[in-house]
Amino acid sequence: MSQVLKDKVENAKIAIIGLGYVGLPLAIEFGKKYDTLGFDINKERIEELSAGKDRTQEADLEALNEAIAKGKDKKSETGLRFSFNKEDLRAYNIFIVTVPTPIDQFKAPDLRPLIKASEMLGSILKKGDTVIYESTVYPGCTEEDCVPVLEKVSGLKFNKDFFAGYSPERINPGDKVNTLTKIKKVTSGSTPEVAERVDNLYGSIIEAGTHKASNIKVAEASKAIENAQRDVNISFVNELALIFDRIGIDTNDVIEAAGTKWNFLKYKPGLVGGHCIGVDPYYLAHKAQSLGYHPQVILSGRRVNDMMGQFVANKVVKLMIEKDHKIKGAKALILGITFKENCPDVRNTRVVDIYHELENFGLDVDIYDPWADVQEVKEEYGVDIHKTLDKNVVYDAIIIAVSHREFADFDYLKFKRNNAVIFDTKALIDRNLVDARL
Repeated sequence: MSQVLKDKVENAKIAIIGLGYVGLPLAIEFGKKYDTLGFDINKERIEELSAGKDRTQEADLEALNEAIAKGKDKKSETGLRFSFNKEDLRAYNIFIVTVPTPIDQFKAPDLRPLIKASEMLGSILKKGDTVIYESTVYPGCTEEDCVPVLEKVSGLKFNKDFFAGYSPERINPGDKVNTLTKIKKVTSGSTPEVAERVDNLYGSIIEAGTHKASNIKVAEASKAIENAQRDVNISFVNELALIFDRIGIDTNDVIEAAGTKWNFLKYKPGLVGGHCIGVDPYYLAHKAQSLGYHPQVILSGRRVNDMMGQFVANKVVKLMIEKDHKIKGAKALILGITFKENCPDVRNTRVVDIYHELENFGLDVDIYDPWADVQEVKEEYGVDIHKTLDKNVVYDAIIIAVSHREFADFDYLKFKRNNAVIFDTKALIDRNLVDARL
């Protein structure tokens, strides 16, 4: 091991760049064993976390406050502090980047947050430092897109003066069982020595253990195919749902019957959004196309999944017509806008597709979600949502879009007209209460 690297291994000081669903749990866990800085350019977010609060509801608040208390104890060599001032990063030597990697309006990778984070780190990078990326990217992005930025801004030489690693995030928002430390972590590094160091670093906090990939590209690709595989599998059952709707049979009944065979995978139809499944396949497709290969299966699966919101809305309108509803001016209620149940995460939610399609038909649409942040939804999608419902309003159509636990016990009869349509995209409630389900 080189001396410049060895000097830093023994005195790891870790800075987490980006404190969202991925970065915050990491900061808390590393703060238990290392001197850790949670960094975010959002001053409001830093102030919120410094006060021991978390709007994402992902953090163990007791653990958060314990780590903060350690960080304030001048005698403690471990603990967690927060900052939005990049100058505070100079005191650290391991930087873990967890910024978002979205897609743009053309479904192409948007690397701007990643590049900006790399530029910022390049401005404070020093000899011996290691930059580990967790943001989901296509294979080759770390070494071909990020490292050159670090080199250019810092003036340092890659794998001589500074090093890099990649460890794809595996956070499952809203899941209180499969948490960060309970999920096996893939690790990698830019040299065999760095790979070992990165693996040991994560191994010190991940109870489930680690898997050291042979190189950074393999680690990047492993993340991309995890979600592409799920996307394709869900697109298959979504396509089945479209077929079975025309046949006039229930998709969930078919899946239950087929599921009696031991090797049948019981994926369920539904809207596919979120920060991973609805985004990562486009990163993999982008890389493939840049190399001259057009991925047939991946992109066809994306097309099916992207049209499901439109299908749901059209199906609801057809059912309303069958019940002699006047469509223009009819009132519809969508239950849920987050991308998954029992969490406030609205990233890349496809529920908005249902909303916009119903509005295009002339319906007056309300969205009720007790989990989502009203301001965040307004800023991200330009849509107003309700945290509570007016008990005097009844609806001509109710669509269960998200299976929040509150909706299992929702008083549907109270909010529906006598001949209202109820469509259940999640097969959440008694089928005798609904007109159709996905």
